[in-house]
Amino acid sequence: MGRDTIADIITSIRNANMDRKRVVRIASTNITENIVKILLREGFIENVRKHRENSKSFLVLTLRNRRNRKKPYRTYRNVLNLKRISRPGLRIYSNYQRIPRILGGMGVVILSTSRGIMTDREARLERIGGEILCYIW
Repeated sequence: MGRDTIADIITSIRNANMDRKRVVRIASTNITENIVKILLREGFIENVRKHRENSKSFLVLTLRNRRNRKKPYRTYRNVLNLKRISRPGLRIYSNYQRIPRILGGMGVVILSTSRGIMTDREARLERIGGEILCYIW
């Protein structure tokens, strides 16, 4: 039985964010690199660098700095929410017209399409649908 690498990176980022960690290390695969590029481009993470240890590659992510650390954790500016949608047991597909809008377009839907992994906005512009991987808001 294979591992769900997308769920692993989402869980790692979510746990680090909840624990107020600044740096997260995740395994490097083609899918995770493409998802991390989207997260970086959309401004959810600050920096990415590739690290190699004993013939294994890792991505070291620097999460966005939260300005007000003294305030209670549950303020909307400081929370990074990630949710896995399509999973190995239940794949969720959508055409470009029915791709959901997260928070009225403020969030991001990451899709796996025939032209690679892209955001919901890019998929609507290119008029292609695909497998809905995760929501980020």
